[in-house]
Amino acid sequence: MEDEKRGKELVLKEIISKINEISLVTVYRPTVKKEYCNLARRLKLLIPMFEEIKESDHPLSNDVVSSLVNFSRFVSAAVDLLRFGSHGSKIFLALEREQVMTKFHEVTSNLEQALERISYENLDISDEVKEQVELVISQFKRAKERVEAPDNELYEDLLTLYESSNDATVDPSLFRRVGEKLQLLKLDDLTQESVALTEMVASNGDLDEKIEKMYNFLRKVKGFAQTENPNMESSSEEKILSTDSSGQTSADGSSKSLMIPDDFRCPISLELMKDPVIVSSGQTYERSCIEKWIAAGHNTCPKTQQTLQNSSLTPNYVLRSLIAQWCEANGVDPPTRPGPTQPSRSPSACSAAERSKIDQLLQKLHFGNPEDQRAAAGEIRLLAKRNADNRVAIAEAGAIPLLVELLSIADSRTQEHAVTALLNLSICDDNKGSIINSGAVPGIVHVLKRGSMEARENAAATLFSLSVVDENKATIGSSGAISPLVLLLSEGNQRGKKDAATALFNLCIYQGNKGKAIRAGIVPILMRLLTEPGGAMLDEALAILAIISSHPDGKAAIGSADALPILVDVIGNGSPRNKENAAAVLAHLCSGDSSYLAAAQELGITAYLLEMAQTGTERGRRKARQLLERINRYAEQQKQVLVTVESEGQEPTVADS
Repeated sequence: MEDEKRGKELVLKEIISKINEISLVTVYRPTVKKEYCNLARRLKLLIPMFEEIKESDHPLSNDVVSSLVNFSRFVSAAVDLLRFGSHGSKIFLALEREQVMTKFHEVTSNLEQALERISYENLDISDEVKEQVELVISQFKRAKERVEAPDNELYEDLLTLYESSNDATVDPSLFRRVGEKLQLLKLDDLTQESVALTEMVASNGDLDEKIEKMYNFLRKVKGFAQTENPNMESSSEEKILSTDSSGQTSADGSSKSLMIPDDFRCPISLELMKDPVIVSSGQTYERSCIEKWIAAGHNTCPKTQQTLQNSSLTPNYVLRSLIAQWCEANGVDPPTRPGPTQPSRSPSACSAAERSKIDQLLQKLHFGNPEDQRAAAGEIRLLAKRNADNRVAIAEAGAIPLLVELLSIADSRTQEHAVTALLNLSICDDNKGSIINSGAVPGIVHVLKRGSMEARENAAATLFSLSVVDENKATIGSSGAISPLVLLLSEGNQRGKKDAATALFNLCIYQGNKGKAIRAGIVPILMRLLTEPGGAMLDEALAILAIISSHPDGKAAIGSADALPILVDVIGNGSPRNKENAAAVLAHLCSGDSSYLAAAQELGITAYLLEMAQTGTERGRRKARQLLERINRYAEQQKQVLVTVESEGQEPTVADS
């Protein structure tokens, strides 16, 4: 049983990782842009299904596992296809369009067939996800039937220039038209095309005649571009990569291309690294590429698939020096580091006296006795609350790791000061990453479980502040934070319940945390909050229910809690936002179960929905129309059942909608 579970987790992790890799590819070559963008979008729509299967404890049959393994193989082929569509040669993709599109249709057909072989009836996934998968399969079918007409003019122009042996006889408008359509008139575009052709040489192992002719054609286009723009100069990377791959010097002394050593290339972009940095797995990447990877919500190393312990990036000065030496030895300028993509952290405007005070407080945190530590943590808490400059200065001085250490000590007042200081520091976005990277989450969860009520409230608020960054949601959820947050939601005072609710709402946006909250018993607590006198927690409870109702276990738990009368009442008499959330919950409950529709009709839901479809929020109107359509469909089915019963003389039964 353990081996089966491990096998299921491995294949799902592999599929999700491969599809997430596709998310990094954002731009495709002009000749394949439409088809490849559609393929990437369809694959990304499947991620919720694989995450729900991974989260579920429901065992998978051997047939389903085999189908998933098969699908994973075809996703790998799709990743290779899309990667080439993004970084491959524009000239090759245009000239060999027939070959390229044959491969594209082969990949999409394999994906469609693999998806259809999966037995969805035996999977523990939500109805919403099933509908989404059905949509993707139908889109694959339509894509197979609908073939986009190729740009014949581009192909003919390209062939004319490609085969021409005398540039002087060629109409310059041909060069301009081809250059514009392929986006090959700017220096950066020409350099990237040269890199792409060099990569093809490296893959093939030699410079075959076809690629050599493409190099020659690229030189023609470059010559035309330089004629049009005499100020265009060659970049250092183009000098490295612009001709062939032999790495030799010709008899007339002219320079030929140099193959970049593999260790000098970024594993993501495959280009020469300008600013190499090391991640926690020990692998080196170009800074801008790995920052995009991490910003997309990934917490694994792209090359090894190891989980990254933190998101810190350490400059690889040794490799940067080696790259510079290699460039110098081969007579080219070393690549210059790009400027920062985001404004760097502004230095604090604190005075020298204020900085001195902060340093003294940190000395007490580090070396003081328990009373000194408590007092220092309390002062830092107040300073961090006061203004943004203080928050920057305190973090720059190194307070965060010292405060994290205080989270686990026995003194409850010191704990409270430390966690509240971290809460105040986390208001500064730059500090959020520092707090996570310092390993603060387990300590914050410890305070959430065992601290004073005020400390627990502030711990929940800190987790909410940190979870604003999407990549932190999984980290916090996997650190055991969900259960104590649910407990605080149940037994806290008003402020504690609010802090717990906002943290849980944010964390449950991540699919993997929904199941944890449901297993921690959140649904009965939310139902109790819905019926509390005064409705102080009504907004928060409905918002969380709307999120977790999309999870199969959440839907089941809400259905068992006799929620229907409350939901109908809110749809009839609640605020616009609460009506919207109540309708979203009801839509999930009614999906595939007509008994809820029948019961809701008896409670007078139809009139409320008709009004909401006209006057509700945009999402509320959409949910109201969806529920009305289901009610109408259910009524038609009941009529058909009645007709059948009357004709056969049988007792009527309720039909599923």
